[in-house]
Amino acid sequence: MTTPLISPSILSADFARLGEEVRAIDAAGADWIHVDVMDGHFVPNLTIGPAVVKALRGHSAKPFDVHLMVSPVDQWIEQYAAAGADIITVHPEAGPHVHRSVQAIRALGKKAGIALNPATPAKMLDYLIEDIDLVLVMSVNPGFGGQSFITSQLKKIEAVRQMIDKRGLTVLIEVDGGVTAAIAPQCVAAGADVLVAGSATFKGGPERYAANIRALKGE
Repeated sequence: MTTPLISPSILSADFARLGEEVRAIDAAGADWIHVDVMDGHFVPNLTIGPAVVKALRGHSAKPFDVHLMVSPVDQWIEQYAAAGADIITVHPEAGPHVHRSVQAIRALGKKAGIALNPATPAKMLDYLIEDIDLVLVMSVNPGFGGQSFITSQLKKIEAVRQMIDKRGLTVLIEVDGGVTAAIAPQCVAAGADVLVAGSATFKGGPERYAANIRALKGE
């Protein structure tokens, strides 16, 4: 079985020590740093603005994996790109013309992702899949950390994997929401390449981060 990349969600970190937390998960073996951006409108929570991303950028050279759960989304793309995002993921429902959003991300030299909420079908990707770098399958309803994995999303991961393979693409599949060491192998078996893990990475404090990441990787 392929070893997944791990992108710890700093939504579960200690916000009073964010810089230290990013350095700690970097040293512990994180492959990417996942930043959940929420606006209190598209999803029922408020989190991290571009100024915070910019402040954190110097704490890790790992790719910053920024998930924009905001609407309208287009006005924020350039700001998060300038703040240091390497991958910018948007929702099809977050703007009137998602293909234009993808074009804007790639024009800034960043990798573009599309996020699929639990009720958003894989078919949404039919005319986008060849223009993106990543598909983020949400295995919880976005808005809060610490939720339980929705098992029906395993079928969606499989469907997206088949779509990518059939077209001979190199698009990555990322899974976000309720991922634990027990669920991780199921996601990888379904076709996932990258796992977002907040609670499962940060539980137990900094001395546990490396072991938590190894467990998610199946090592």
